[in-house]
Amino acid sequence: MARPRPGKGYRYGRWRGGPDPLAPPYDLGSAVDEIGDSVLGGSGVREALRELLRRGMDGRRGLDELRRSVRERLRQARTAGRMDGTLQEVRELLDRALEAERRALFPDPDDAARLAEAELDALPQDTAGAVRALKDYPFRSPEAREAYDRIQDLLRREVLDSSFANMKQALENASEQDMQAVKDMVADLSRLVDAHNRGEDTDEQFREFMDKHGQFFPDDPQSVEELIDSLARRAAAQERMMAGLSPEQRAELSDLMAQTMSDMGLASEMAHLQDALRQARPDLPWGQRGQVPDGEQGLGMGDATTAVAELADLEALSNQLSQGYAGASLADVDEELLEQALGREAVDDLAALRQMERELERQGYLNRSDGRLELSPKAVRRLGATALRRVFAKLDAAGRGEHDVADAGAAGELTGSSREWQFGDEQPLDVVRTVRNAVLRTAGAPSGDGGRRVRIAVEDFEVVETERRTGAAVALLVDLSYSMALRGTWGAAKSTAMALHSLVTTRFPQDAIQIIGFSSTAQVLKPETLAELSVDTLQGTNLQHGLMLARRFLARHRDAEPVVLVVTDGEPTAHLEEDGTPYFCWPPMPETIAKTVAEVERVARSGATLNVFALDPEPSLVHFVHDITARAGGRVFTPDSDRLGEYVVADYLRTRRGRRAR
Repeated sequence: MARPRPGKGYRYGRWRGGPDPLAPPYDLGSAVDEIGDSVLGGSGVREALRELLRRGMDGRRGLDELRRSVRERLRQARTAGRMDGTLQEVRELLDRALEAERRALFPDPDDAARLAEAELDALPQDTAGAVRALKDYPFRSPEAREAYDRIQDLLRREVLDSSFANMKQALENASEQDMQAVKDMVADLSRLVDAHNRGEDTDEQFREFMDKHGQFFPDDPQSVEELIDSLARRAAAQERMMAGLSPEQRAELSDLMAQTMSDMGLASEMAHLQDALRQARPDLPWGQRGQVPDGEQGLGMGDATTAVAELADLEALSNQLSQGYAGASLADVDEELLEQALGREAVDDLAALRQMERELERQGYLNRSDGRLELSPKAVRRLGATALRRVFAKLDAAGRGEHDVADAGAAGELTGSSREWQFGDEQPLDVVRTVRNAVLRTAGAPSGDGGRRVRIAVEDFEVVETERRTGAAVALLVDLSYSMALRGTWGAAKSTAMALHSLVTTRFPQDAIQIIGFSSTAQVLKPETLAELSVDTLQGTNLQHGLMLARRFLARHRDAEPVVLVVTDGEPTAHLEEDGTPYFCWPPMPETIAKTVAEVERVARSGATLNVFALDPEPSLVHFVHDITARAGGRVFTPDSDRLGEYVVADYLRTRRGRRAR
């Protein structure tokens, strides 16, 4: 990057203004070709682009492979452990406390010991009820007291850890001062979330909150939105974790949590915070039962909540990568979740897909109109050129046909004579006669510098004469009936039409071409329309109407050699009535055959060559096409669908080489 320096010219340094301005343009050739293949095969543009994004390209993983990796992470996360780990640990500690207390009471002959034993025997059967009943019990056994205190400490840490990540480790052996800090944090947090929900400016309040309570949030959120999003996701995961327990387990754990919150003086504050988080992020799946881990090892409440949150994130990420919902977009994929699940390389793969999608529109290959993606004329031209190149590759491999010629050539055969150049002439210059004219013109004129240079002027130019070539008018009729899709020939027919159109418009601009599609009725197709056209679900093969449109086209090019090419997989089953309405009947009725044959004879009287490419060896079709080509002096071809383009293009080239001069 250059910056002006007063009196000292320019100073150059590293470019820091964004993308490299000298970087080569993003190569979209293969992407456009792949989209084109899908479109020519019958897919819509949006479906073709989505399929390309699913597959990926240029060594980058597509959405499908990324999603498979996420689903594998999901499978692993489901085996993280059981969610009743805290409840199981509390039961074990309770059993240990009761056993130790009974051992201490057994040798004592006093009636008080018997009453204590009776009290222990009368404890509720559920764990939460027993823990509550022992709250004020005077333990005689130090071991029993220690076990019960561990229950209280475990519950405090697990309950808080299920709401605030990493709290379990932070509050191990917590003092009264530590617990008071937690209470202050929860109270300040509730006020912060409430202010955010009221729409107040909370930037300063957030900074003060993090300065005071940042030790409780090791993930270091950078804004109140990040803080609330993290807490709300964990709160929703806590609800899903509880929903994944059995009714008995859920009741016992809920009771234990309520006791613990009450003992810490946080019951009302935590309930208020939960409601505020739900209000801030109502889009989260609150109260819904989602996937939960189901492994062998028991998980504490905090770990279980983390595992459920991870499962929810992975499930959401899998759904985002599937792009299977209305309005799906690559912008929906959460990069942070993707990096957590699969690493930085996955984010780079996603960024490459996003760039490709943007560049397709920026470089003018795709147009977006009213939310609908369409191929641009630029993309359609490339589709035709690619289809033509593939056809020529087959023709060249087979040793017949024509292919690209790099040398300049004339429009016709040389006659041996030349004439004066006129503006607009494209014939090659006759160099010898042009130089001769310049020498003769300047032979008697003195040279200003004493030299013997020959200066050529415009009037000296002569061009070689060539035989006049007649242009061709080509009408390509393509069957759009539903049977083309059923037989798998529709994609080949579209690709062939695109290739022939590209050949005529780029290699033989003096020729004219019109593509006509026919099913129950016929219609003239532009290349842009043809590329995205689907087969007609209406019944009927109305060749009569297609030939009528072909005759009208040929009539506009009377000085050109008329050529009619028909691609079909079935005999005519529809025709136009006198009032112009289409009539369909299967099997074909005599009137349909008669009207079609009459139109064939009109085409033949116009001097057109009629060749038919029959894609189905069904006897009735073969008999019919042989009959109509005999009437029009044409030929019948029965190629496989994968060689259709080769046959059509080669026949066009053969026809224009052998046509008569006008």
